[in-house]
Amino acid sequence: MELQLKRPIVFFDLETTGIDMLHDHILELSYIKLFPDGKEESRTMRFKPVNALGAVVPIPAKSTEVHGIHDSDVSDCPTFAQEAATLYESVFKGSDLAGFNSNKFDVPMLVEHFLKSGVQYDLSDVRMVDVQNIYHKLEKRTLSAAYQFYCHKELENAHSADADTRATYEVLKAQLDLYPDDLENDVESLAEFSAMTKSLDLAGRVALNDEGKEIFTFGKHKGKTVESIAKTDPGFFGWMMRGDFPLNTKQVVKRLELKYRKS
Repeated sequence: MELQLKRPIVFFDLETTGIDMLHDHILELSYIKLFPDGKEESRTMRFKPVNALGAVVPIPAKSTEVHGIHDSDVSDCPTFAQEAATLYESVFKGSDLAGFNSNKFDVPMLVEHFLKSGVQYDLSDVRMVDVQNIYHKLEKRTLSAAYQFYCHKELENAHSADADTRATYEVLKAQLDLYPDDLENDVESLAEFSAMTKSLDLAGRVALNDEGKEIFTFGKHKGKTVESIAKTDPGFFGWMMRGDFPLNTKQVVKRLELKYRKS
């Protein structure tokens, strides 16, 4: 079953130097961008990892064992920061997102890299479809197993961004065919179904409670509403803005601080 789209959606997968969103680097990004008229664009890009001072960051051997990317493979590639503005404007701006385990890893990593590069990627109007969450809710396994189960194929070159991206797209289409009573062929419904939490930021530091109120999920104000903390401990917002939190979290916290400062 083909996806019914109201606006473009980008399926994507990342290969990185590690899993630390704050300190690791994107090495490879593959995407398939689908348009409501059926048009499809796809590309794989590689990036040279550099630190804040511009020095090249060696790829850890354990990461290379997973994705097969060596230092020499990216030595002549641009950095993510060099491509960020063009990549955002031409691919991600105005599009919804989809991936496998993407809500937990790929989206936070991508957005952090955009923000570090000076691209203000706001997710407030972006629907995010996590195919792994749909799979785990309905079948509970991994991408290779999902590909075999839904598409009846062996996933070759697993942990290659291109292969994983294509497999994820095919799995979602097969899920729509297999679960017509559980899944609506609509990106908004798929994003809602595949969401595991009601987090407002990608790191899960701010979320919605059962009453739809924004709350902090950690520390001394865990479970308290953002609105109440704005009144009783406004310095907490400044502490978060100075702290070692992802830029996306700071983006959300700043927006909420301004919201309740005005109210």
